[in-house]
Amino acid sequence: MSDMITADLVDLDLSADTKQAAARALAERMVALGRVTDLDGFLADVAAREAQMPTGLDGGIGIPHCRSEHVTEPTLAFGRSAAGIDFGAADGPADLIFLIAAPTGADDAHLGILSALARQLMNTEFTDALRAVGDAGTAAALIRGDETPAAATAGDTESAASAGSTDSVAASGAASADAATGATVAESADSDDSGTGSDGERPFRIVAVTSCPTGIAHTYMAAESLENAGREVGVEVVVETQGSAGFDRLDPAVIAAADGVIFAHDLPVREKDRFAGKPTVDVGVKAGINRAAELIAEVRGKAARGEVTAAARPGGTPVERAGEPGEGYGTKLRKWLMSGVSYMVPFVAAGGLLIALGFAIGGYQINEAKSVTEHFDWGQVDSWGALLFQIGAAAFGFLVPVLAGYIAYGMADRPGLVPGFVGGAISLTIGAGFLGGLAAGLIAGGVVLGIQRINIPPVLRGIMPVVVIPLISSAIVGFLMFVVIGKPIAEAQKALTDWLNGLSGANAILLGVLLGLMMCFDLGGPVNKVAYTFATAGISVAAPSDSAMKIMAAVMAAGMVPPLGMALATTVRKRLFTSAERENGKAAWVLGASFISEGAIPFAAADPLRVIPASMAGGAVTGALTMAFGSTLRAPHGGIWVTFLIGKPLLYLLAIAVGTAVTAGLVILLKGLRKPAPGAKEPEPVAVPTEPKQPVAAA
Repeated sequence: MSDMITADLVDLDLSADTKQAAARALAERMVALGRVTDLDGFLADVAAREAQMPTGLDGGIGIPHCRSEHVTEPTLAFGRSAAGIDFGAADGPADLIFLIAAPTGADDAHLGILSALARQLMNTEFTDALRAVGDAGTAAALIRGDETPAAATAGDTESAASAGSTDSVAASGAASADAATGATVAESADSDDSGTGSDGERPFRIVAVTSCPTGIAHTYMAAESLENAGREVGVEVVVETQGSAGFDRLDPAVIAAADGVIFAHDLPVREKDRFAGKPTVDVGVKAGINRAAELIAEVRGKAARGEVTAAARPGGTPVERAGEPGEGYGTKLRKWLMSGVSYMVPFVAAGGLLIALGFAIGGYQINEAKSVTEHFDWGQVDSWGALLFQIGAAAFGFLVPVLAGYIAYGMADRPGLVPGFVGGAISLTIGAGFLGGLAAGLIAGGVVLGIQRINIPPVLRGIMPVVVIPLISSAIVGFLMFVVIGKPIAEAQKALTDWLNGLSGANAILLGVLLGLMMCFDLGGPVNKVAYTFATAGISVAAPSDSAMKIMAAVMAAGMVPPLGMALATTVRKRLFTSAERENGKAAWVLGASFISEGAIPFAAADPLRVIPASMAGGAVTGALTMAFGSTLRAPHGGIWVTFLIGKPLLYLLAIAVGTAVTAGLVILLKGLRKPAPGAKEPEPVAVPTEPKQPVAAA
C-alpha cells in the first residue's frame, strides 16, 4: 500500500458537511495526483454505489467506495471531520471518512490490501489512533501499516518499525488470507465455558460467508467483525469472503465440523448448498458488521434448539433456495420468468446494438447481403456493415433458447437447461417465437421436476442427470412443442405481430402511454422489466417490423425521463431539495441520458408519493409523443448515445425533453404544496429527509 495512500491524500481538517461534498473534496486530491481522470464521472460512480446501500458504519466511519473506469490505479484518500458527516449509519455521523477508488480491472493483490484496511477499521485501537494523530504523513503511514497505532499517537516512528506489530494493515491482510483458506481465525481467548460446545471439549464452531455489492469494503469488515466477536466469547469463527477478488472455498472438512452457519451478504451466496443441514442465520452484510455478537448468539440458540436448514436435495431449484419459506406459486412464477429474462437481456443488448450498427454502416438493405463467409472485402464499408449485422443476427438466434433454458433452470436447476434450450430452439423452428419460449421453459422445468420425484433405483442415480433426465425431458418437451401446443402458440404469436403491425393513430398513442407508465412505475423493478422485455422481444428478429421498433423507441425514451426530470428539478428549484439530493441530481443527468432509470431511485425512495406519480406522468407523455412522432429504434439500449440509430431523432429528443419538463414541473409543484415540518432548522420551503432511504440494489 506504499503508493496507495500518501500524505497528499490525507485531509485531517475535512470541512465538508455532506457525504457528497466529502467525496468531492477527497476525490479532488486523487485528481491532483492523476489517480482519477474524470472527477464528475468518478463521483457519479460513487453516488451510484451509495444508492445501492449506505456506506456509513457504526463507530463514526464512512467508507464511500466504488469501481470506476475513471480510476487509473487503486487509491485511498482519508479525511477527518470535526463536525461529523452523515453517511447513513444508525449511530450517527462519521468523523473518519475513507474514499476507496478501485479501477474496473483492479488486480487481486491491490484488492487484498484494500480488504485488509477494511478489516483494520474494526480495530478500535486503529481508529482511536486515527482520531488522535497530528499530521497527515503519520496518518498515511498508520493506514499503510508503516506505523502501529501506539507509535503513531506517540510520534515514535522508529519503535513502530521495530515493533512489527500485528496491528498493521499488512498483518491484517495475512490474517485475512488465512481465514480464506479455512484456517481457524477466532481462537478461544480463555477457558470460559460459554464458548464450549455441548460436549464441553471444544469451542462452538461457526462458518460464515460475507459479501457486498462492490466486494471491496463491507465484505471484509463483516468478516473481521464476526471473527472479533467470536474471539470475545470463545467461539471459533471461520469466514469465507466472497469479494471482488474472487473467493477461496472453505475446506469441506471445516464446514462439516461447524456447529452453525452465518450468511452476512447482499449478493447471493455462491454454492450455498455446501452449508445445508446446519443451524443458519441469514442477514445483510451490515448486520454482520454492526451486530456480530447478536448473530453468534442467535446461531448458537438455533443449534441448542435443533433448528437446521433443509439438507440439499436433487431438484432443489435456484428460486427455492433464494426464496422465503411459504412463497406462493405466483411469486415463484415471477422469479422463474425473471431468471430467463435476466440471462436473455445481455444477448438482446449485444445482438441489437450490433445489428443496429450494421444498418447504420451498411444501410437498411444490409440484411439482404451475402454471407461474409462467401464475400468479405476489407476495404468495403458495406462488408463491415454486413459483418456486424450477421454477428448480431447470430446473437439474436440465441434469445428464445436462452430464455426458455434459464426459465427451466430457475425451476429445476441444471437438469432443466437441456430440455429448456431444446424447447426454445423448437419454438423458433415452428414460428412460436417469444411466447413459445416462455411456454417451453415452463414445460421443461415442470417435466424435470416431475422426473426428479420418481423413486429411482440407486444403481441408476449416477446416470440420471447426464443421460436419463436430458433424454426423457427433451423427448417430452419436443413432442409437446411440435405436436400439441406449438401450433396454437405460433398462431397467437402471429396474431400479436399482426396487431402490432396494424397499430396506428390513437391505438399506438395509447400503447405508448401504457408503456411509459410501466417504465416509470418501479424504476427498474419487475413492472419496468415487463415493458422492457416486451419491447426487446419485438426487435429480437433479423427484420423487425416498423411497429416493433416504435415500441422500443417509446420504452427507452420513457425510461430516460425519471432521472432526467429529477435532475432538472434539482437544478431549477434547488431549495426544494436537500444538499444530498442536489448532488444526486448531478449524477442523474448522466444516468438518465444513458437510459438508467435507477438514477431516480434515491428521490423516489425519499419521497415516493410525489416522485413516482410525477415520473409516471412524464413517462406517459414521452411514450405517447414518441409513438405519435413515429420514431423508431433498432438498438435495445444506449440512451442518447445511440441517437444516430434512431428514426426521426430530433422529434425523439423533443419527446424526451417534454416528458422531462412534465416530470420536473409536477414534482416541483407537489413538493411546493407540502408544508414545512414544525421546527425545521433549515430555512427551506419544504422539509425533506436529510438522507434518503436507500433501496436494495435495483435490478
